[in-house]
Amino acid sequence: MIGNCELCERENIELTKHHLIPKQKNSDGRVAYLCIPCSKQVHALYNNRELKKLDTIEKLKQEEKIQTWINWVRKKNPSDIRYHGKARFHN
Repeated sequence: MIGNCELCERENIELTKHHLIPKQKNSDGRVAYLCIPCSKQVHALYNNRELKKLDTIEKLKQEEKIQTWINWVRKKNPSDIRYHGKARFHN
Protein backbone atom coordinates (compact mmCIF):
# COMPACT_ATOMS: atom_id res chain seq x y z
CA MET A 1 0.00 0.00 0.00
CA ILE A 2 1.34 3.42 -0.93
CA GLY A 3 0.32 6.54 1.02
CA ASN A 4 1.39 9.01 3.68
CA CYS A 5 3.10 7.80 6.87
CA GLU A 6 1.11 8.82 9.93
CA LEU A 7 4.30 9.16 12.00
CA CYS A 8 6.92 10.91 9.85
CA GLU A 9 4.31 12.30 7.42
CA ARG A 10 6.39 11.50 4.35
CA GLU A 11 4.17 11.17 1.29
CA ASN A 12 3.72 8.51 -1.38
CA ILE A 13 5.71 5.86 0.45
CA GLU A 14 5.15 2.16 1.05
CA LEU A 15 3.14 1.65 4.25
CA THR A 16 2.57 -1.15 6.73
CA LYS A 17 -0.02 -1.61 9.48
CA HIS A 18 1.20 -0.77 12.98
CA HIS A 19 -1.02 -2.08 15.77
CA LEU A 20 -1.26 0.79 18.27
CA ILE A 21 -1.50 -1.78 21.06
CA PRO A 22 0.70 -4.77 20.25
CA LYS A 23 -1.07 -8.04 19.45
CA GLN A 24 0.78 -9.68 22.35
CA LYS A 25 -0.76 -7.07 24.69
CA ASN A 26 -4.36 -7.73 23.61
CA SER A 27 -4.59 -5.29 20.71
CA ASP A 28 -7.96 -3.59 20.41
CA GLY A 29 -7.62 -3.61 16.62
CA ARG A 30 -6.67 0.05 16.19
CA VAL A 31 -3.92 0.51 13.64
CA ALA A 32 -1.87 3.31 12.16
CA TYR A 33 -0.27 3.21 8.73
CA LEU A 34 3.47 3.77 9.02
CA CYS A 35 6.24 3.61 6.49
CA ILE A 36 8.41 0.55 6.92
CA PRO A 37 11.39 2.53 8.33
CA CYS A 38 9.18 4.16 10.99
CA SER A 39 7.57 0.85 11.91
CA LYS A 40 10.95 -0.84 12.31
CA GLN A 41 12.32 2.07 14.34
CA VAL A 42 9.33 2.14 16.71
CA HIS A 43 9.82 -1.56 17.44
CA ALA A 44 13.58 -1.13 17.85
CA LEU A 45 13.12 1.69 20.37
CA TYR A 46 10.26 0.32 22.48
CA ASN A 47 9.23 -3.06 23.84
CA ASN A 48 5.60 -4.21 23.80
CA ARG A 49 4.97 -3.11 27.40
CA GLU A 50 6.12 0.42 26.51
CA LEU A 51 4.11 0.41 23.28
CA LYS A 52 0.94 -0.46 25.18
CA LYS A 53 1.26 2.96 26.86
CA LEU A 54 2.14 4.70 23.56
CA ASP A 55 -1.16 3.72 22.01
CA THR A 56 -1.77 6.73 19.75
CA ILE A 57 0.23 8.47 17.05
CA GLU A 58 0.10 11.64 19.17
CA LYS A 59 1.71 9.86 22.15
CA LEU A 60 4.41 8.40 19.91
CA LYS A 61 5.14 11.81 18.38
CA GLN A 62 5.63 13.29 21.86
CA GLU A 63 8.48 10.88 22.61
CA GLU A 64 11.92 12.49 22.33
CA LYS A 65 13.42 9.41 20.65
CA ILE A 66 10.67 9.47 18.02
CA GLN A 67 11.06 13.21 17.45
CA THR A 68 14.78 12.65 16.82
CA TRP A 69 13.96 9.79 14.44
CA ILE A 70 11.35 11.83 12.54
CA ASN A 71 13.76 14.74 12.09
CA TRP A 72 16.36 12.33 10.71
CA VAL A 73 14.15 10.22 8.47
CA ARG A 74 12.35 13.16 6.85
CA LYS A 75 15.67 14.22 5.31
CA LYS A 76 16.32 10.79 3.77
CA ASN A 77 15.36 9.26 0.48
CA PRO A 78 13.61 5.97 1.35
CA SER A 79 16.01 4.00 -0.84
CA ASP A 80 18.98 5.34 1.18
CA ILE A 81 17.84 3.71 4.44
CA ARG A 82 19.46 0.33 5.08
CA TYR A 83 18.83 -2.05 7.96
CA HIS A 84 21.24 -4.27 9.82
CA GLY A 85 19.31 -6.27 12.40
CA LYS A 86 17.17 -3.86 14.38
CA ALA A 87 16.27 -0.56 12.74
CA ARG A 88 18.80 2.18 13.35
CA PHE A 89 19.83 5.52 11.92
CA HIS A 90 22.09 5.12 8.88
CA ASN A 91 23.65 7.85 6.80
